[in-house]
Amino acid sequence: MIRRYSELIQLSTFEERFKYLKLNGIVANETFGFDRYLNQQFYKSAEWKKVRRQVIIRDRGCDLAFPNHEIAGQIIVHHMNPMSLEDIKNNPELLLDPEYLVCVSLDTHNAIHYGDGSYGNKNVVVDRMPGDTTPWR
Repeated sequence: MIRRYSELIQLSTFEERFKYLKLNGIVANETFGFDRYLNQQFYKSAEWKKVRRQVIIRDRGCDLAFPNHEIAGQIIVHHMNPMSLEDIKNNPELLLDPEYLVCVSLDTHNAIHYGDGSYGNKNVVVDRMPGDTTPWR
């Protein structure tokens, strides 16, 4: 399944957008291994820096481009479709197409790649008890 920004933004809730992108703990089959330097060169390129800036502006720095979900810390411009060594070598224009990119927070990024799908419940209110912030008591 090829994930597209134009499809993502049609989803009306943050949870739907997250489910659209989540990988269920499965990271891309191919790892970069000894070719990791190519991945790092790509992220340092002028082309990547330019498109990254464009995507942040387009998404207004919001997590999953969802309105009013501004990212307070580091903004990650996420490849909605896992990138491969083949893409870096032969299809770099595909990796630079904003149609396949979206802004995410670090928490969202990690949940997409490594989470179990329960990320949508991260804001559950926990009942507080007297003394629960002072474990030495």
